[in-house]
Amino acid sequence: MASSRRVGALCALGSAFAIAFASAHAQADSDDTALTNLISLVSQRLALAEPVAQWKWLNHRPVDDASRETALLADVAKRAQAVGIDPDFAHAFFQDQIDANKDIQNALFEQWRKLRPPEGPAPDLDSRTRPQLDRLTQSMLAGLARVQTMRSMPDCPTRVAQGVANWKSLTRYDAAQSAALTRALGHVCESGGVGATG
Repeated sequence: MASSRRVGALCALGSAFAIAFASAHAQADSDDTALTNLISLVSQRLALAEPVAQWKWLNHRPVDDASRETALLADVAKRAQAVGIDPDFAHAFFQDQIDANKDIQNALFEQWRKLRPPEGPAPDLDSRTRPQLDRLTQSMLAGLARVQTMRSMPDCPTRVAQGVANWKSLTRYDAAQSAALTRALGHVCESGGVGATG
């Protein structure tokens, strides 16, 4: 009788462990899917740096637009708080987006100065590119809400790095934008930065 209780207790313990392991694994998969989606959105936003830079170049505007950046950061902090995201996290994340986009735009300006300016008309900033940026901002805020649970995990930087590596291999990501992508993901984890892989 005592033996059957021990077996029963061991089975219950084993089942509890299996459920806990499966639950942790499912949570990790869910976090990684959310992270992949966020990396995709960041990548899409970085892809818009070139048409923005083209418009600025052709309209003789500087890369920096401090008043627009300030307004965007205030808006995302306010919207983040309304949906339960730490506004400081949202502010830091979107500051990274702005800085990474400016890195690409400055590199393009430098290239156009040295080699050849862009040809043809740039997509209209107000009617085409900014609405795309606004939609991405909304999607990114939803994406931030989904990665909040993994932000404080010790393996967060490694998981971000692995997510970036996977994204690059799946999409044949432009190596010229690699540093900008890493910079744009710099505050996804509370510890900051993107870890190493391999």
